[in-house]
Amino acid sequence: MRSGNRLPHVVTADATDLKALRQLGVDEFRRAVVAIGTDIQASILATSLLSELGIPDIWAKAISDQHRHILTRVGTHRVVAPEHDMGERVAHLLSGRILDYVEVDADFAVVKTTPPREVVGVPLRDSRVRSRWGVTVVAVKPQAPPMGRRAEFTHATPDTLLGYGDLILIVGPINNVERFAASE
Repeated sequence: MRSGNRLPHVVTADATDLKALRQLGVDEFRRAVVAIGTDIQASILATSLLSELGIPDIWAKAISDQHRHILTRVGTHRVVAPEHDMGERVAHLLSGRILDYVEVDADFAVVKTTPPREVVGVPLRDSRVRSRWGVTVVAVKPQAPPMGRRAEFTHATPDTLLGYGDLILIVGPINNVERFAASE
């Protein structure tokens, strides 16, 4: 592992105790992660104390929308809701041709899927993918790569031809990527 991938300071302490946080020199940290599971009160208090200490980048785990809202109000810069996020991701994966799904904003996602029949064999510039579905094909992994080469994702261009069984990465508003992936 490269040293750039390591955390320089990892401690275990009562994060709801301001005195303990000060003794640890937490006020000198650039980043803090509050990963307190089900104790919402401790999570909010720890986050509030870290904010009070002036930590410039605070990440915290939320277990509900209300918890997320409160964490944001008390100073969290990034709220993570792993159970909720994974539930949404699995729901999308179960819904049809979506093979992978990453929500990158409240209404924007990157999806791995296969192309619908009507765009197979048509150059992307002529396929009307963007105007019809409101999504953009950004990468393609051919099912049948050129002889002697292994299949890997490459950037899509206006000249890209999609084939049956190709894997494609599309980006766009969530409703649009879902509609595109559901089309035959």
